[in-house]
Amino acid sequence: MSRAFIKGSDGQLSADELPERPLSAHPNYVTPHGLEQLHARQQELQREHARLAAQDDSLVRQRKLEVERDLRYYNAQIERAAIVDPAGQPHDEVRFGATVMIRDKGGAQHTFHIVGDDEADIATGHISWASPLGKALLGATVGDRVGWQRPAGPTEVEVVEIRYP
Repeated sequence: MSRAFIKGSDGQLSADELPERPLSAHPNYVTPHGLEQLHARQQELQREHARLAAQDDSLVRQRKLEVERDLRYYNAQIERAAIVDPAGQPHDEVRFGATVMIRDKGGAQHTFHIVGDDEADIATGHISWASPLGKALLGATVGDRVGWQRPAGPTEVEVVEIRYP
C-alpha cells in the first residue's frame, strides 16, 4: 500500500481526511438573524450531502468529505449558539447587536454592526464582537474615544452614534 494513503506517525492526513474547521474558544453569540443563517447553511449542506450520497464517484468523494466536515461545524455552531436579541441591549452603550458609527483620526466616519463570528463580513460592515475592534468598542458610549490595535498599528476612534434594530 502506498504511504500516501495512510496516516503516518508524523500526523499527516491521508487522502481521505480533511482537517476539521476550528471552533472558537469564546462563546458563540448570535443574533436571531445569525441563527437563521446558520440553520439555512446547515439545510443547504444536508441537501447537498443527500445529493452526493446517491453518487459513487471518486471525484464526488472529496466533495462529500468537505460537506460532511462543514456539516459537523455548522451542527456544532448551532448547538453552541447563544442567542442575543439586540433589542434587549442597553441602547446607550455598544453591546452585541449594535450598529456603531465611529470617526477615525482623519475625520472619516465608518459604520459597523457588532455580530457573531459566523455573521462577520467586513465587506458589509459586520464585525465579530471578538475581533480587536469589536472588543475595543464593547461598553463604549457616544463620545468615547477607544483605542485598538490594527495590523497597521495602534489607533484611536471616537464613537459617534449607537443604534439597535
